[in-house]
Parts: sequence; C-alpha cells; structure tokens
Amino acid sequence: MGKVNKELRMNAHALLSAVGGDRIGIVDDVSAAILGYACNIEESRMALLGGDFAVLILLSGTEEAVTRLTEDAKSIGEKLGLAASARRTESPDQKLDALPYILESSSLDTNGIVNSVAAVLRRYNINIADLETDTNPAPWTGAPMFNMRARLSVPRSVSIPSLRGEMQKLESEHNLDLRLYPAGRTPTES
Repeated sequence: MGKVNKELRMNAHALLSAVGGDRIGIVDDVSAAILGYACNIEESRMALLGGDFAVLILLSGTEEAVTRLTEDAKSIGEKLGLAASARRTESPDQKLDALPYILESSSLDTNGIVNSVAAVLRRYNINIADLETDTNPAPWTGAPMFNMRARLSVPRSVSIPSLRGEMQKLESEHNLDLRLYPAGRTPTES
C-alpha cells in the first residue's frame, strides 16, 4: 500500500537541463540536489560533449516538490557551477499505435547526414525517441567516421518496405551504411 500511495503522490514531472565544464562529481552533485527536493530521476541522458558535461533529466515528485525545484533550478545550477534550467512537462506516455525500431548509420563524416535522415522520418510521421551521434577516426586511415543510432516510434500505418526504399535512396545519395530493424533484434535478424 505504501508503494501505491507514493506513486499517486509522484504525479508531477519536470525536465531539468544543465551544462558546464567537465569535472569529477557532476552526476553526484546533480542527483543529490534532485534528491534534496524529494524528487526522483525517471529518465536521463548525460554526456561529455567537447569539454563540457551536459545533463538532461526527466524527474518526478509531488506538485509542491517539482514546483520548488523548477523555481530554484537556476540557483541550484549556479551553486554547482552549471547553467541549469527546468520546466514542467507531462508524464511520459507509451504510444501503443507505434512499433519500436532502431536506425543505425555509419559513414565518412559529411555535412547534412542527420538532417537528411530526419527529413525522411518526418515525411513518414516517425517520432525519434532517442538519437545519439559521434565521430571517431576510422581504423587504418584515421578519416573521420560519423556514427548515428536512433530509437524510433514507427506508426503501424507506415509501410516498412517503402521506408526501407527511402533509406536506400539516402544510402546512395550520401554514401551511408544504414540499418533499420525492429527493436529487440539485431540488424542481421531483420
């Protein structure tokens, strides 16, 4: 019964973002501040980008706790040496009319890859739930290689063969290696 009551009270959500120079202990400091407001981290993305560490957190708590944290976000960030802000958001919902897919790409790094892929996904009304990119030197040559991985919510009405056809056009136009497969499978199983 205690768990049910806690879940009923944790009905407010906020999105906290913070960025600042990388240092040891940022995650500890930010998570302690959130806990200090009696809030819970539900989802997060944190990464070292260049010389800065970026944090994006979906948090939950009571109405009062989330309101206090969102109002104090800037001062919390200043105390931690970060530029921070927070805003209220809705509870995450699961789209039952969509199928989870993974899209991966690797290629030589050229301008416009993310935009080209995102434009196709938009035409098919596909939501990008998560997107990660990085650039690394290729083995042997050291040429910059661009890697992208996205979690997608593909509406059930989308023709997967048509989408794959569009992706094949992108592969040819931009010299990409794209892999589209259902989440939970490996690219070779699809």
